[in-house]
Amino acid sequence: MRVLIVDDEKLARNRLRELLSDIGGHDIIGEAMNGNEAVEKTSELNPDVLLMDIRMPGMDGLEAAMHLLGMDTPPSVIFTTAYDQHALDAFEANAVDYLLKPIRKDRLANALTKAHKLTAKQIQEITHARPESPSRTHISVHLRGNIRLVPLPEIIYFLADSKYVAVRTAAEEHLIEDSLVTLEREFAERFIRIHRNALVSASHIKGIEKSPSSTWQVTLKDIDRRLDVSRRHAAAVRRWARNRPMTA
Repeated sequence: MRVLIVDDEKLARNRLRELLSDIGGHDIIGEAMNGNEAVEKTSELNPDVLLMDIRMPGMDGLEAAMHLLGMDTPPSVIFTTAYDQHALDAFEANAVDYLLKPIRKDRLANALTKAHKLTAKQIQEITHARPESPSRTHISVHLRGNIRLVPLPEIIYFLADSKYVAVRTAAEEHLIEDSLVTLEREFAERFIRIHRNALVSASHIKGIEKSPSSTWQVTLKDIDRRLDVSRRHAAAVRRWARNRPMTA
C-alpha cells in the first residue's frame, strides 16, 4: 500500500514512519506538512491512503479531504487526531477511520487493513460537529482528473451560469459545481450578493456606479468588468458601500 503522511509536526511524521517500518508491507511515497501540500502531492504521487492530521495551519485535514473527493480515484484517508471524546463520537457515528494520538502500532496496522474512501457527507458531519466550523480557505477546481486549488482571497466573484458557477480571479476563470446558495452561506463574511446570479468579494469591489441605463453596477479591482446589481439587492449593496471601512 502506497502511503502519504500528512502532519505539520516533524516528530509526528517520524513516528508514523517508524511505525510503518515496524509493520512492514507499506511504501511511504512522501510527506506533506499541511492540507495544501496534501492535495498537491496526492495529485502528483497517487497514494492509496493518506495518514492525515486534522489540525494543521492553513488548510486543515478535513478541508483537504473534501477537496480530494474531486479526483477521479480519491485515496482512502485515515485521520490522526488529538480531539476530545465529543469530536471522536462524530468520527465513530460516521464510520470514519481515525487514530488517536499518541498512535499505537496495533491500532495503525488495524486501520490500514480496513482503510476506505470517504464521502462528502461523512466529512461534512465531522466538520459540523467541531466546536468551530471554519469555512474553506480554497476552492478546488477539477481539471482532467487533477485538482487546482484557488485561494479564497484571489477570487473576485462567483457567477452562476446554467448548472455551473464561474470562479473568477484576476488571471483565470474556472467552472465549479458548488451552488451559489451554498457558497453564499459559507462565505457570507467575505462575499456580497449583488444579483441572484452573482456573489462578489467585498475586498475586490472598487465602487458602485450608475450605468447609462440608470441601473446600478459594481466596478472591480484588478479586472476591467462591471457587474449588474439587481433592483432587489441595490439598496443593500449601496448601504454596504456607504458603510464599508475606507482603505488606503
